[in-house]
Amino acid sequence: MRRHLANPFDDDKLKEECGVFGVIGIADAANFAVLGMHVLQHRGQEAGGIVTYDAREGFNNTKRFSAMSASNFTKADVMAALPGSLAIGHVRYTTAGSKGNTAIRDVQPFFGEFAIGGCAIAHNGNLTNAAQLRKELIGRGAIFQSSSDSECIIHLMARSMQKTLAERIKDALRAVEGAFSIIAMTRSKLIGVRDPLGVRPLVLGQIGEGYALSSETCALDIIGAEFLREVEPGEMVVIEDGKITSSRPFAPARSRFCIFEHVYFSRPDSILGGRSVYETRRQIGVELAREAPVEADLVCPVPDSGTPAAIGYAAESGIPFGMGIIRNQYMGRTFIEPTEQIRNMGVRLKLNVNRALIKGKRVILVDDSVVRGTTSRKIKDMILDAGAAAVHFRIASPPTAWPCFYGVDTPEREKLLAATMSEDEMRDWIGIDSLKFISLDGLYRAVGEAGGRNAAAPQYCDACFSGDYPVAPADQIENGFTMKAAQ
Repeated sequence: MRRHLANPFDDDKLKEECGVFGVIGIADAANFAVLGMHVLQHRGQEAGGIVTYDAREGFNNTKRFSAMSASNFTKADVMAALPGSLAIGHVRYTTAGSKGNTAIRDVQPFFGEFAIGGCAIAHNGNLTNAAQLRKELIGRGAIFQSSSDSECIIHLMARSMQKTLAERIKDALRAVEGAFSIIAMTRSKLIGVRDPLGVRPLVLGQIGEGYALSSETCALDIIGAEFLREVEPGEMVVIEDGKITSSRPFAPARSRFCIFEHVYFSRPDSILGGRSVYETRRQIGVELAREAPVEADLVCPVPDSGTPAAIGYAAESGIPFGMGIIRNQYMGRTFIEPTEQIRNMGVRLKLNVNRALIKGKRVILVDDSVVRGTTSRKIKDMILDAGAAAVHFRIASPPTAWPCFYGVDTPEREKLLAATMSEDEMRDWIGIDSLKFISLDGLYRAVGEAGGRNAAAPQYCDACFSGDYPVAPADQIENGFTMKAAQ
């Protein structure tokens, strides 16, 4: 039987949230949106959608696919149906709503036709009070078309009495809680807005006389846009007729950007907070080598996300760097797995050991994170089967012990290895010679906070490591989730 599954290797990773991209003032804007979405596919591969506006056809230009977005948006007939100089796009990984095969009704951008005009929105993040809002809105007569938390924003806009769509967006977002980086479009405006804590990224760029908004700077690079700046936490930017207007619709709050964007989610060629993601990850490896040295013969990354940290670890420790594990770049998301034997080979389909390099060596494996730990055990077996004399794991993030509710798909807390085991117990369960994670302070130093983490006022959202949630997850608490007790 043919099954459509994520790679078994990637199944033991935290899943990227979503990616958003928009352009205005550029002929054939949809083509630029497709390029941006293609670069942002690491943030979501389950589905993709584009909405454009054209003066002759209005908003009748929408294409949504419940599959890898890039392959669908290369068809000539699809692109011919997306005219206009204003477009927004969205790539999706399910974090709220239905799981598994994405229904078309759940694919963004979402669109609403209001008395004052049409508006489409694309949302990266997660609303932590969406279930409560949905219940309220349905009770007042709203009819939902999707299972997505993001649709609440459209219904809240419909109930606003403000006279412009930009003001209605502000109204709607003042009622929601959680994390949101949103790109919206009206007939003449491209709008970008971040939640007051700035949990998820959003950047602004310029291309010729036009402008672009994107989840990451790497997507600006591919279309030849100049990176201007980040949309700041709590800021709304409105772009119309070549002019940018900025406003602050929310009460001031201390920024809590997601620190895991630096560790894993963002592409290494992006810039976050004025820092190269690649350089930050390399520095994480440097800090890790200082905190957790061990005698060994070889430093190997678990590709690809562990590579910059492994380079930093090797440079700081003086231990040679080597590609002891080779990634199969051509493994797709769909494969045949008819037997248990084939299923057990899942990681080997994704990764293969460079036996000639590994044999007889004491090996340090550098990975970005440990979630369930199942893949770590399989990789350890592969390394030992190849003749390694010893296996040490060094992890470029602190132990992941708490679920994220701000736009990242994480297992329930009891399924997170670090929530149920100590570091020594995890080492024994994986079956390796040693296991060390970078400390929370070490991670903060690597991202540029020389003094480490300010416990009284954390500079980032690090809830998945610390259990310190900057916004109480109201829906989850109602369903029985227990917050960490105050220290």
